[in-house]
Order: sequence, then structure tokens, then C-alpha cells
Amino acid sequence: MSVFRHLASWLLAAALITFFLHITLHPWPNPVPGYVKLYDAPGDHLLFATLAERSGVSLFEPAGRFASGLIELFAALLLVFPASRRFGAAIAVLCLGAGVALHLSPWLGRELALPEGGTDGGTHFLVYVMFLALSLLLLFVHPVARSRF
Repeated sequence: MSVFRHLASWLLAAALITFFLHITLHPWPNPVPGYVKLYDAPGDHLLFATLAERSGVSLFEPAGRFASGLIELFAALLLVFPASRRFGAAIAVLCLGAGVALHLSPWLGRELALPEGGTDGGTHFLVYVMFLALSLLLLFVHPVARSRF
């Protein structure tokens, strides 16, 4: 059972790390403008620009976007090391839970309006719910260090 928990912990952590790197840094070639938190120009990020516009809180874009990106990178760094993985998973739950909560708010909604017209059909919301579930699962699957006393 312990081998399964370690393997599941590594797989879940790898999925969350990849997701956080993808939405903050987008290391793959040809990133799509409007979707990369730390590289988009101010006002260009689709999600945070919509939040700032509909809520009237100008701190969402770009300050909230940069803060969110840095917190997610910190969580990804903590997820790399098994000793801090549980704390990283807790930060991931908070970040992704906040994203789900904002999608359920009247400011954002479950479907995002795309710049080319139409909506994303709730895909962004579904991805956040999925990774929230993965981070919650990691909190329970990751083996707890036992004391030697």
C-alpha cells in the first residue's frame, strides 16, 4: 500500500506542477496571448481582464494576476519535494478553490467569452474543478511522515 501511495503522490504532484507551469510560464513554443499569467501584457490576460472589468476592482489586472502566478509557482516548487508536498497541495487547494469560486461568481461565470467570439463552453471552469480535485486527492494520498518516538 505504501508503494501505491508514493507512486500516486508523485503522479498527482507531477500533474499539478505541469499545470501550474503551463498557466504561469507556458514553457512550450508559441504561447497563446491572453492565457499566460506572467508573460501577458497588462490588460491582455483574458480571465483577469474580465474580472477587473466586471467587478470594477482594478487590482485583478495586472497585480492580482502576478500575485496569483507567483503563488502558483511557489506551490509548484513545494510540490517537487516530498517533505513539503502536503503544504504545496494545501496552497494548490486554496489557489484552485479561489479560481472555482471566481468562476461561480457573477463577475466571471462558468463560461468565458473568447476574443474571437463565442464562449469556451465551460472548459476553463471544468479544468479548474478537475485540478482542484487532484490537489485534494494529493492531500489525502501523500504519505504522512511518522515520528520515531
